[in-house]
Amino acid sequence: MKLWGGRFADGLDSLAARYNNSLPFDWRLGEVDVMGSIAWAKAIEKAGLIQGEECQLIIKGLEIILEEIRTGKFDFHESDEDIHTAVERRLTEIIGPIAGKLHTGRSRNDQVATDFRLWVYGAGRRIQAKVKGLQDALVRRAEIDMGIIIPGYTHTQRAQPVLLSHWWLSHFWALNRDVERLCQLERRVLVLPLGSSALAGVPFPIDRDYLGKELGFSAISENSLDAVSDRDFAVEFLFAASLIAIHLSRLSDAMILYSTAEFGFIELSDTYSTGSSLMPQKKNADTLELTRGKAGTLLGKLTGLLAVLKGLPSAYDKDLQEDKQPVFEAADTLELMLPIMSGVLDTLSIHPERINASLDPALLATDLADYLVRKGVPFREAHHLVGQCVRLANQKQVGLNQLTVSDYLSISPKFGDDVHIVYNFQQSIDRRNAFGGTGTLAVLDQIRKAKEILTNTC
Repeated sequence: MKLWGGRFADGLDSLAARYNNSLPFDWRLGEVDVMGSIAWAKAIEKAGLIQGEECQLIIKGLEIILEEIRTGKFDFHESDEDIHTAVERRLTEIIGPIAGKLHTGRSRNDQVATDFRLWVYGAGRRIQAKVKGLQDALVRRAEIDMGIIIPGYTHTQRAQPVLLSHWWLSHFWALNRDVERLCQLERRVLVLPLGSSALAGVPFPIDRDYLGKELGFSAISENSLDAVSDRDFAVEFLFAASLIAIHLSRLSDAMILYSTAEFGFIELSDTYSTGSSLMPQKKNADTLELTRGKAGTLLGKLTGLLAVLKGLPSAYDKDLQEDKQPVFEAADTLELMLPIMSGVLDTLSIHPERINASLDPALLATDLADYLVRKGVPFREAHHLVGQCVRLANQKQVGLNQLTVSDYLSISPKFGDDVHIVYNFQQSIDRRNAFGGTGTLAVLDQIRKAKEILTNTC
């Protein structure tokens, strides 16, 4: 019998029953559902709604169910409408009709909201750990590749030289903001809806503060209508997940480019590459391409849930059954994606000779302008003069460093015989030791701080 079947004369159409059934995905709430039920049993005993021995019997039965779920031995039935009915049905099998007292004062509306929050909290913690694992891999790369200078790019055009370590760490800081977002989300996830009942609040003297402490919540919902319908936390989780994926996509896209024959800066390990069914020479960065693609899929899950929520009235509506699948799938994707990205970083090879060959003296054009600034030339004028030098070098089809002193003096007498000292990539790097810069000392300081951050928790 359905939990709600008393007022219906006819059974639910079989196809409609399948349509209504959420067990194919909400079975994943099994553990937290049982934990919530154990806490609820204690709360209703505390309120005098069940006797002590009844409470102990219910808890003993729930502990058996929890073990069955954890060991994969729980037997789901075709008639189970969702994880809540499955647990209650099994509890009845174990302890008999007394199981029916467990639902006193509780609705599936506040029950599922509680379960879902507990699950999202756990998923957020797991993902934080895996993000930190990837951050750790980026720090290791920064240490291993210290001293390698690469072209920095803006607008996908060569811009200025930077340390490869500085480039790796740029992705560390993006991921660090993701960890911060997940930490900040916890405060809004850990708000207890249990005790809100269906929408109007529980009619019995339930100690909700006690319930919150039992389940590890840090706050209690203020309004029962809002409590059963609030899915902001799920949207925020999907936003955080999407942004993590976008950051991984950007890292992947750059590494895909840098691994091409045209660049050849890096080479992925065979263990994270695939080949072509037709072209024997191919080595494809499929793991990185999948990461780039899955970022789009996760973004779709976020927009999908937002669309579900945008027109809902207050309290609970069945539309909210659509909240869990995108969250579950997003968490699954990240829990696979993040360690794979860590593995890619730990096993790739760097080709310094290809990187060195790409260091065009034009990357030091800004250093040439700075040279003039040190001689008292206003930067705007220096910028214009160096632009003329670039044009002259292009006309003569030589590099900036191949222009003669006479060539420079033909543009401005501010240039001196020492102008060619500018063309030193290491010197360019060493000048940029201001906090956050690409100078060696600044990057070493970044690594130190990054390691310190990795020891922190929410």
